[in-house]
Amino acid sequence: MRSPAPEREGDDTLVWNVACPTRPSSVPGVAMAGFSDRGRLPEGQRLIPHPAVTLVLDFGPAPPVVDAADGRRHRGSLVAGLGLGGALWARGDDLACVQVRLSPVTAGAALGVRPDELEGAVVPLDALWGRDAARIGERLGEAASWEERFALTDALLARRCAAATPANAVDPEVNRAWDRLVASRGRARVERLADEVGWSRKRLWSRFRAQVGMGPKRAAKLVRFDHAAHRLAAGHDTARVAAEGGYTDQSHLHRDVVAFTGVTPTGVARASFLTVDETAWPTLPLGGVNAGKTV
Repeated sequence: MRSPAPEREGDDTLVWNVACPTRPSSVPGVAMAGFSDRGRLPEGQRLIPHPAVTLVLDFGPAPPVVDAADGRRHRGSLVAGLGLGGALWARGDDLACVQVRLSPVTAGAALGVRPDELEGAVVPLDALWGRDAARIGERLGEAASWEERFALTDALLARRCAAATPANAVDPEVNRAWDRLVASRGRARVERLADEVGWSRKRLWSRFRAQVGMGPKRAAKLVRFDHAAHRLAAGHDTARVAAEGGYTDQSHLHRDVVAFTGVTPTGVARASFLTVDETAWPTLPLGGVNAGKTV
């Protein structure tokens, strides 16, 4: 298990104990980390959108409370669609969970519902898995170590992927287009992706939207935003982030940041949850962007 980052005197942003698996998931496009709070989340934390579908498996003494961008409040295990549906606000005490980040081209098989059916929203896990959601929470709570919890989670997702129906499969062309967007940090010209995969633009847009959960242009914006958000959190100058991140100017960056989070680039730079990503997702670029074939 990877140790959490050392706490610095006077630093109130490091409120999480973070655990990482010692080996990657056996399921392509899946990464996971374990979180438990340090008893300092009464006012909550803003969660910044990232280019993955998120599965939270709660097993702590008290369930987390998540306020979604659409105004709904959720407790306990949940699934959040690609980009979290906007910034979320999480709070609670004595929290413990396994968080899984799934590539959108893997999520349909693992969850049993395609990302477009989630429509970017937050959904209680029991609405998707029924009683199985409570069972996995109980098993995680009974596990003796984080490694055992990761192994249980990995085995569960592997079984679900093996039993997935063709309805949740992703076309190789869509998988390739997603990989290109991730590899280019959202800077690949979407207009050229159709030519690269051998489809018409209309077909690529339709199939990509149906299987990934958002159109390719918005997906590219989300991947590009993720890269920019982490650079802002690392202390890089806004003008430099915009110039090197593929934005036309600072105003362009500002508009995209506000559109995804509801706050300015300065607000995103202060989002403390971004600071744990380097610890929680050390094998993934930036904030845990999963390519379709590798982790």
